[in-house]
Amino acid sequence: MSELRLYVTTTEAGAAHVLDILSDVFGEEDFAIATTEIDEKRDVWEASVYLDLDQEDEVRHRVSGALAEQFPGLELQREVIPEVDWVAKSLEGLKPVRAGRFLVHGSHDRDKVNLSDIAIEIDAGQAFGTGHHGTTAGCLETIDHVLRSRKVKNALDLGTGSGVLAIAVRKLKPIPVLATDIDPIATRVAAENVRRNGIASGIVTRTAPGFHSTSFSEYGPFDLIIANILARPLIRMAPQLVSHLAPGGSVILSGILAAQRWKVLSAYNGQHLRHVRTIWRNGWVTIHLDRL
Repeated sequence: MSELRLYVTTTEAGAAHVLDILSDVFGEEDFAIATTEIDEKRDVWEASVYLDLDQEDEVRHRVSGALAEQFPGLELQREVIPEVDWVAKSLEGLKPVRAGRFLVHGSHDRDKVNLSDIAIEIDAGQAFGTGHHGTTAGCLETIDHVLRSRKVKNALDLGTGSGVLAIAVRKLKPIPVLATDIDPIATRVAAENVRRNGIASGIVTRTAPGFHSTSFSEYGPFDLIIANILARPLIRMAPQLVSHLAPGGSVILSGILAAQRWKVLSAYNGQHLRHVRTIWRNGWVTIHLDRL
């Protein structure tokens, strides 16, 4: 099905404000929201929400209603996104990525794996997480550090996407891992990637919207929780996330812009977690915290 982009054109500050509003409107729903700089000198930015073509009427109504009060008269524009084989296109320039002891690579680069590498094979596809984004690389490095430095009996990969982080944990230590996502497509892709990487058991994949699923109580509490999502949902879910953390457990958070770091830290400090380390990658941060 064709995709559509609904967007507004405004300033950098305006785009950031629109992003905040749309994040509140759509919460954890399966819509991508983004801002893009169009002209630096003239301070022209676009704030966009991406959706399927058949969702236009509903989403347009919700976006227009949300922006009406603070952005009256701001035109909501549309762009139909042409159907492209993005998997094939992205593989053209996708190179292996090293993060700590990990090498994340596509099937086309198996020959780049060295004997000393902990190799994870992930082809670009429908689910987020190939190691190329600063958030994923930061999580991989932090996972390596945590599993080297402390005893971990089980782990939760919340918002697993491609499954790359769950696979990383399991390749480092033979502990049970629960990998969840709100998107059933991501859950299916993650399960396929688990099998592709030769992991026969130890990782359970589940589709779970929020913390309502019984999977969390069934497999938790967790010594390690990894959540590479976005700052706003991370802040909102802080009490629930920490309620599933075992005493003395560790949390790895990412999907956080550098400017949002203090808000996230404040939310989790309020849940009695202690900041251990922050990794900075291309304007994004990955935060490691421990339970006091």
